Amino acid sequence: MNAHATTHSHGSDAHGDDVNYLNWKTGIWSWITSTDHKRIGIMYLVTILFFFFLGGLAALIMRLELANAGPDFLTPKIYNVMFTLHGALMIFLFIVPGIPATMGNFLLPLMIGAKDVVFPRMNLLSYYVYVVGAIMAIIALIMPASGHLFDITKWADTGWTFYAPYSIESGGAVVMMTAAAFVLGFSSILTGLNFIVTIHKLRAPGMTWGRLPVFVWASYATAVIQTLATPVVGITLVLLICERLFGIGIFNPKLGGDPVLYQHFFWFYSHPVVYIMVLPAFGVIGEIIPVFSRKPIFGYKAVCYATLCIAIAGFLVWAHHMLVAGISDTSAIYFSAITFSVAIPTAVKVFNWVSTMYKGSIRFTTPMLFAMGFVFLFMIAGTTGVYLATLAVDVFYHDTYFVVAHFHYTIQGGAAIGLIAALYFWFPKMTGKMYSDTFGKFTWLLIFVGFNLTFLPQFVLGMEGMPRRYFDYLPQFESMHKVSTVGAFVNGLGYFLAIMHLAWMAKFGKKCAENPWESLSIEWQCPSPPPHENFHEIPVVTDWTYGYGKPVEGSSH
Repeated sequence: MNAHATTHSHGSDAHGDDVNYLNWKTGIWSWITSTDHKRIGIMYLVTILFFFFLGGLAALIMRLELANAGPDFLTPKIYNVMFTLHGALMIFLFIVPGIPATMGNFLLPLMIGAKDVVFPRMNLLSYYVYVVGAIMAIIALIMPASGHLFDITKWADTGWTFYAPYSIESGGAVVMMTAAAFVLGFSSILTGLNFIVTIHKLRAPGMTWGRLPVFVWASYATAVIQTLATPVVGITLVLLICERLFGIGIFNPKLGGDPVLYQHFFWFYSHPVVYIMVLPAFGVIGEIIPVFSRKPIFGYKAVCYATLCIAIAGFLVWAHHMLVAGISDTSAIYFSAITFSVAIPTAVKVFNWVSTMYKGSIRFTTPMLFAMGFVFLFMIAGTTGVYLATLAVDVFYHDTYFVVAHFHYTIQGGAAIGLIAALYFWFPKMTGKMYSDTFGKFTWLLIFVGFNLTFLPQFVLGMEGMPRRYFDYLPQFESMHKVSTVGAFVNGLGYFLAIMHLAWMAKFGKKCAENPWESLSIEWQCPSPPPHENFHEIPVVTDWTYGYGKPVEGSSH
């Protein structure tokens, strides 16, 4: 075990006690060629936040158009372009790589007592593949087949799902976009394989499966989904490309194809991918709540088993997205019942988080507020999901704003807020600096209030029958849309200030203690920021209660 965990230094430009992964070597070239998992995680973070900004900008443009009934400054065509930009950028370039590629890369070896991932070069390759796929996606979104770069009416307008047969007939560069998603899938697969082998092979002595941090369990379950589900969507995208280029009748009903088949293939991947987005956030919350409750996590084994159960169930419920697509009654009943069952392991997690806080000595720091906000928002996401799993109710709510609100409570209320919580919690570990907790709480307030102000009215809109993806609407829906638009700008401001705050403090913040939260998890037992090799000697885990328990032996302290 120790031999696998050992890495060799390739030289350093810094010397002395202050040497860490940030200054071990300097210059842009040292970063883009680095195989250090920590630097790769930081590069992923900077890149995905850039696409988060672009996707959020497209969302605000849409919400500004929807503030008033009737057309304002967008045409229906350009509105569809903005919708496609928002969905494709957020899903494929921000949310899916999100926590796994950033915090997963940075933290996983530290949490298991390893000096790097098992395949460092493959890790760097996964980032390069992601960048190539991202460039292809941007070109595809803004460069139609006609080649008119600045003619926005010619940009891709299929929506992020690229449903056939419209995606086969659209004038946008669908082939390039689906090829980009295909390439991005390889990045996910490489990351997933790396994490699985690393967790199996590089755990520190004494780090048994029953002592793994819950974030590692969540990363493991996510990696399994990445490696098993992603090839399915890859094959689907290749079939779509063949259909478009060669006129093969696979999904096009004009040629004898079946568009519902595309939906089956797409959602067999895209429902598990929801858990690629959310499971790592579950792990983040499971790390934060015990530290700021000053208690070990309640029901550690139940939390871990629930994580695996959610990952498995994610492969069995894909067609609940298709309850009104014409599938058989028997299939609809099956998928509805299995969808209800997913609530059980999810509820176990919520129960354990709340039980951990019960009678704890809670410290309401910025990370804790984000974690508690996450629990609240995800409860709404899970509860509203029950409505959509109910066959009779889904007939009415399907393709309304109720689905939009539920989806965003799951994805933004889960994955995005989980990422911000992780950044605030592990910021001292990543940078060795401390931020203003008061300003951090202010950004939490903006995000929490703005988020609920944006999407709670959309539940009402959905219940009143407002269809989703519509450019215009009846005047009776205008008041709720105005509230939602105001909330969207407050929410966007909160995210912008949070990211700018952390970026500023990373550069100009004051040096903090190596373990400011007094956490006893392994990653906090090495210096902050960590040295290039993570640990000066491999830690040995002995008699360790996970979450907030006894420290490890052989750490750098």
